[in-house]
Amino acid sequence: MGAVVRCAWPGDLEDYVAYHDDEWGRPTTDAARLFEKICLEGFQSGLSWLTILRKRDRFREVFAGFDLETVAAYGERDVLRLLDDAGIIRHRGKIEATINNARRAIELVETEGSLVDWIWAWAVDEPERTADGGIPTSTARSAALAKELKRRGWRFFGPTTAYAFMQSEGLTNDHDRTCHVVDACEQERNAFLAGRSLRP
Repeated sequence: MGAVVRCAWPGDLEDYVAYHDDEWGRPTTDAARLFEKICLEGFQSGLSWLTILRKRDRFREVFAGFDLETVAAYGERDVLRLLDDAGIIRHRGKIEATINNARRAIELVETEGSLVDWIWAWAVDEPERTADGGIPTSTARSAALAKELKRRGWRFFGPTTAYAFMQSEGLTNDHDRTCHVVDACEQERNAFLAGRSLRP
């Protein structure tokens, strides 16, 4: 039996490989999990994703599973508590952005009906590539998503962070065409997109 072919970026690190095979590029129907992805991509800015991945369990603990209502109610005492927690990334701007974004997410749900459905309207039919065939760090689509969320008051979610989120959530399927999970991810996202309208 031949070796498993996957994208190059996980290397041979066990936790990275598991994340690639089981999570990256696969849709989530749960608003808290989707919000978690948005927040952790913001925390990752300027750092390695592996750093975030290895701290993810602690992030989930201190941010109450990224429950929107709970995080939105956090105040300055919670910010200080989080700044004192070595198990996460102790960055005041990113912590405050997470609390702010939970409040903005609740507003979005109130006006749009569903955070998951609204986000998935930003999916793309085909993944974009650079002129030399590589995977971009941002696209016009991710820039538009970031701009719209910024307009709605979200923070720490620029075009590059937005594109990394789109990749992790499966809004774009950026697995290599030879990767052993590319077809499974495509099937999952197609099933998730069935009956939904994409933004033009």
